Amino acid sequence: MSDEGIKDRVREKYGQAALRITSAGTASCCGSEASAGSCDPVTANLYGATETADLPDTAVAASLGCGNPTALAELRPGETVLDLGSGGGIDVLLSAKRVGPSGRAYGLDMTDEMLALARENQRKAGVSNVEFLKGEIEAIPLPDASVDVIISNCVINLSADKDRVFAEAFRVLRPGGRFAVSDVVVRGEVPAAIRRSVELWIGCIAGALEESDYRARLAKAGFGSVEIEPTRVYRTEDAQEFLAREGLDARAIAPSVDGKFMSAFIRARK
Repeated sequence: MSDEGIKDRVREKYGQAALRITSAGTASCCGSEASAGSCDPVTANLYGATETADLPDTAVAASLGCGNPTALAELRPGETVLDLGSGGGIDVLLSAKRVGPSGRAYGLDMTDEMLALARENQRKAGVSNVEFLKGEIEAIPLPDASVDVIISNCVINLSADKDRVFAEAFRVLRPGGRFAVSDVVVRGEVPAAIRRSVELWIGCIAGALEESDYRARLAKAGFGSVEIEPTRVYRTEDAQEFLAREGLDARAIAPSVDGKFMSAFIRARK
């Protein structure tokens, strides 16, 4: 699939998810064809009840990520934060609380339906230090050196041009700025056909980087102090139902898959 084809598929799926949330208040991480059970190991129990208590239900329902970057990014009052692929806005709204009235939180998304949902969630939450921007994470519509922290929640793996994403993140960060994202990472070698099937389960249209490749690409963009911390390691049994539908024997492929896909918190500094 071409880069534009991947982008169109991502836009379509997340647009459909936003419409489902708007109409019914619920969503599945992998689109209408996936069962909730196949997604729970990835998206379940990422946020504490105290974090989401003051947020609109639709913001919580639109949480389609694989981690909780706002809890791990050590945001400080007065900072400016940018969320790449902000979706329904949950991480932007949580970030806005952490940086306080003197700070600012931007959300960037390319999907009109998600932007509309996020802005409505902002209105319901009554949060003023937030702005949602339309654009692509490969071409961030902000000036050079304009943000202190970049967060993202299981979105970079969806991009077909990750080097461009990292270069843009480096550009908009201020000197000393922090890259602090949750993403899907692969640890070790996995056969290509099996990898594609498991990635579909984890990220819907995922292209997860291998751990050493992730580090190398961040370094190439100019980042230092790169750290990758696993937050949730996926086991073969987590994806048994999905793999069976794909015609794959989970027990047979377990040695080449089990424990090699993970959600991780990736830190780096400009």
